[in-house]
Amino acid sequence: NALPKQSKIAKVTHLAAMPYDELPDFMGELRQQEGTTAAIALEWTILAAARTDDTLGFTWPEIDTEKKVWTIPAARMKAGADHRVPLTDRMLQILGKLDRSTEFVFSGVNPKKKLPHEAMLKVLKVIHPSVTVHGFRSTFKDWASEHTAYPNEVSEMALAHKIPGKVEGAYRRGDLFEKRHRLMADWANYCASSSRDPA
Repeated sequence: NALPKQSKIAKVTHLAAMPYDELPDFMGELRQQEGTTAAIALEWTILAAARTDDTLGFTWPEIDTEKKVWTIPAARMKAGADHRVPLTDRMLQILGKLDRSTEFVFSGVNPKKKLPHEAMLKVLKVIHPSVTVHGFRSTFKDWASEHTAYPNEVSEMALAHKIPGKVEGAYRRGDLFEKRHRLMADWANYCASSSRDPA
């Protein structure tokens, strides 16, 4: 009783992520299951370094194949601002194989409804049960930080993170789209570098 009360410190829980050097082989295995919408959606999520909800809520009007950009509207973004995602060749290839008559790009059994929230996780658990879908964003960040020479703010913007600091935020009005396009192309190439990849 004489001891002072311990302050309650909230623990930060990090979602399980895959080491980036294991990712190419994983992607090779994943592409072997591309007959299922959930597997294709998971590959898209990884290639875009997107959040699960961004992929599940994805509708066809958000895509501009000529400009090679996926614009996620502010209403669906955590930061409350539109987020442009550069489309790589592989992402355009994925879109070309999908049925455009559905409301959502990755629809469930009902073409008017989105893929169930647990669908991608189920696919992941079959191949690599120790990681989470959201954890691939950390995999991407680790790869960009340790395996490339891109500035930190480029990968941060790819993840739709706000650049910290009031002054930085006030003066940086662009979204580094061209640099992010090169970054995401390099990421796609890295993801496809496994000998198991059928593509």
